[in-house]
Amino acid sequence: MRTAFIALMLLLAGAASANDLVVGKAAPPLVLHSLSGEEIASDALKGKIVVLTFWATWCVPCRVELPLLSDYAARREGEGLRVLAFSLDGPNRLDEVKRVAATLHFPVGLLGSAYAGGYGRMWRLPVSFVIDREGVLRYDGWANQTEDGWSAEELDRVVTPLLVSP
Repeated sequence: MRTAFIALMLLLAGAASANDLVVGKAAPPLVLHSLSGEEIASDALKGKIVVLTFWATWCVPCRVELPLLSDYAARREGEGLRVLAFSLDGPNRLDEVKRVAATLHFPVGLLGSAYAGGYGRMWRLPVSFVIDREGVLRYDGWANQTEDGWSAEELDRVVTPLLVSP
């Protein structure tokens, strides 16, 4: 029953069916407009491993995942890891987003809508995507990530090997 519901949601939302979202192919570009006013384009980060993560302050699993991802990012930053965090919160929750962002070791911005270009419509949170040093999508959160988001083991399985192989 749950699988049928998820399939229906995908069909209705068109979320994971973005035509240009293919593991092993060039990752769709996305720009983070950070809370500090910086614009960071994912396609300008070639040479880095990039994790795009989508979250919201009202998302319970996000509250568990963000500190875990932040600690991982802080430990791995010197190895070329960049995390860009897109909040789906609206401007009315900006103060709460800023409070969360102040605890994180990566830039945060408001997505502005539930649609994230070639990554589709954000219908489940948290969800993340990983781009390798050449700008190739290596991890599709729609297809692979659990509804609870990253675990330490999953980060070690998915991201760490990309960091150690130049």
